[in-house]
Amino acid sequence: MGIYEELQARGLIAQVTDEAEIRELINGGKARFYIGFDCTADSLTAGHFMALTLMKRLQQAGNQPIALIGGGTTMIGDPTGRTDMRKMLTREDIDHNAECFRRQMERFIEFGEGKAIMVNNADWLLDLNYVNFLREVGPHFSVNNMLRAECYKQRMEKGLSFFEFNYMIMQSYDFYHLFQTLGCNMQFGGDDQWSNMLGGTELIRKKLGKDAYAMTITLLTDSNGKKMGKTAGNAVWLDPNKTTPYEFYQYWRNVDDADVLKCIRMLTFLPLEEIDAMSKWEGSQLNRAKEILAFELTQMVHGEEEAKKAEASAKALFSGGGAADNVPTTALTEADFTDGKIDVLSLLVKTGLCASRGDARRNVQQGGVFAGDEKVTSIDRAYTPEEIGEGLTIRRGKKNYNRVVLG
Repeated sequence: MGIYEELQARGLIAQVTDEAEIRELINGGKARFYIGFDCTADSLTAGHFMALTLMKRLQQAGNQPIALIGGGTTMIGDPTGRTDMRKMLTREDIDHNAECFRRQMERFIEFGEGKAIMVNNADWLLDLNYVNFLREVGPHFSVNNMLRAECYKQRMEKGLSFFEFNYMIMQSYDFYHLFQTLGCNMQFGGDDQWSNMLGGTELIRKKLGKDAYAMTITLLTDSNGKKMGKTAGNAVWLDPNKTTPYEFYQYWRNVDDADVLKCIRMLTFLPLEEIDAMSKWEGSQLNRAKEILAFELTQMVHGEEEAKKAEASAKALFSGGGAADNVPTTALTEADFTDGKIDVLSLLVKTGLCASRGDARRNVQQGGVFAGDEKVTSIDRAYTPEEIGEGLTIRRGKKNYNRVVLG
């Protein structure tokens, strides 16, 4: 089985422009491909996992990745999947975010001479003369075709600024520039990027009369069709200061039964034969599959030691025995207590398990809050420092934990 066939077997390939040519290039280790990452935050997220693991798989098969940091395109912002315009970032913010991305990518991709290349499109986009750029690129884009693209169609009702309308052209120009300067012959991206990616292949063909190729990978969604990599409305970050290794482990440990094998197949490097054998697993065996998924991904991002700590903490919590040192912890001070007690609603808000006292009240009344082994049945329940002792684990629902300690 070649690497192209493996990508198919793992369910990663969504669309391709020229399958025979792409198959030959990838299986022969002759693809010099790029994937773009706009620096809209100071950390990559679990949503970037697909792209990062794809780059690693292809590099291991002898192909050369180009990691494109979108220092220039981030100044506009991709409208794909957005209901409104992204917040404009300063050049300083973008440069800082780009450096954070670089450090995180190095955990997945091997950079250096003859290996992966990292570039920043700010190096060529920000110095373009606008009129010259329009004359060089503009004639090759049909406005009618652009408006039919999904990334723009979904924004037409709420309004699409001319500012954002330029994004497709700039992404296309990236491919054109990399094709000319680095011999980049292929672009990869999520399947929501298809229209933008076609723009790049067409620009190269029209201007240079040469072929370049594009392939999209399947976006990772849960069984309800929602993009994975978010929890409680927030992104699951790869930066341990934003999402701890334990929280990262727990996110993947708690995926739905219907999604666990899909995630293992798409995201881990376990052999397909081993994964196929898991397809017969049922009941408690699926919990073991979730543990395997969580450990493998946490190990990739945070290293084996942190993955083992997260696994041990999770098992301690689920078994109800022993302390879980890596569980998110909140230290209480004397000021948090009133008349020597702190009520459960305050604890839920203080720990971040609930957004407000109203949210906390609803969770208690619905029977979804536990303190240690005790189910909290009253919103008036309060705890003394003696009850908290060396630590008290607060749980909301089945998946959200925090350990309160005395500061």
